[in-house]
Amino acid sequence: MLRSASALGLGLAIGLTAAGSAQAFPDKPITLLIPYPPGGSADLLARPIAAQMQKTIKQPVVLEYRPGAGGTIATAQLARAKPDGYTVLMVLAAHAINPSMYKSLPYDTEKDFAPVSVLATLPMLVAAAKQTPVNTTQELIDYARANPDKLTFASAGNGNTSHLAAELFKSATHTKMIHVPYKGSGPAVVAMLSGEVSLMFDSISTSLPHVKAGKLKGIAVTGSKRSAVLPDVPTVAESGVPGFEVNGWYGILAPAGTPDSVIRDLNKAFNDAARTPAVSKQLTQYGYEIEGSTPGAFSSLIATEIKKWKTAVDQSGARIE
Repeated sequence: MLRSASALGLGLAIGLTAAGSAQAFPDKPITLLIPYPPGGSADLLARPIAAQMQKTIKQPVVLEYRPGAGGTIATAQLARAKPDGYTVLMVLAAHAINPSMYKSLPYDTEKDFAPVSVLATLPMLVAAAKQTPVNTTQELIDYARANPDKLTFASAGNGNTSHLAAELFKSATHTKMIHVPYKGSGPAVVAMLSGEVSLMFDSISTSLPHVKAGKLKGIAVTGSKRSAVLPDVPTVAESGVPGFEVNGWYGILAPAGTPDSVIRDLNKAFNDAARTPAVSKQLTQYGYEIEGSTPGAFSSLIATEIKKWKTAVDQSGARIE
């Protein structure tokens, strides 16, 4: 009888220890990989969301910047990460462009990742340096046609949305301009401010403060409608290039194989943070439109975008070996 009671006591002790060791997710810091340098549109979105999110999950959310190669360096790092939810990645629309832009990638875009949420969308802005002798889309077209390859356009990297949007514009308007890639939107905007490059198809968030300060020219926005933060700047489509539309999006990915329960927890944590009134207000002032989708909706968006951008890349002729 004593032996049975002892065994029972030992079993209860083991059970309680096991229950005590099963911690709820997350029980340690989460690393959020950012595929571009500080100062760009991904950084502007990530910082307030991460700051708010760590208040609710009671764990640090550490931003780790891994710029380069159109976002593929950070994406490859995520593909190699342990699928436990403690390493995630903010991806941009370039994630769906890269399979068509690059001859090969160190990961499978559709199989190596678990979508978490589309956090926000953002139109692009055609911004120009003060020295650039154009003020409207039509003037840009006319000048580029009269002076082939005299204008230079910056991008946040080869294969980035800012690169391909300009390539689509060149194709649609039969113009020639020289591409100058940088490692992120931040450095590219600095180059434009200094007059090192003529213009850029930039995420509206990073060029907006400089346009409002009169340091850059706002030529046009690439969305289907004018932006609420720059209502006097027309769209490219209404400025003589019918049908032209490019919008950026920002989402969170985890490695493939991450448990569904962890994906749900991450989805709620990121979406709740983005929708917090103070965070949402701050981001909409930069032109972001908060989404906060389901994992399934993000998965569908990626599949649709891969097909769309393949067509666009094929039409533009842009490729990266």
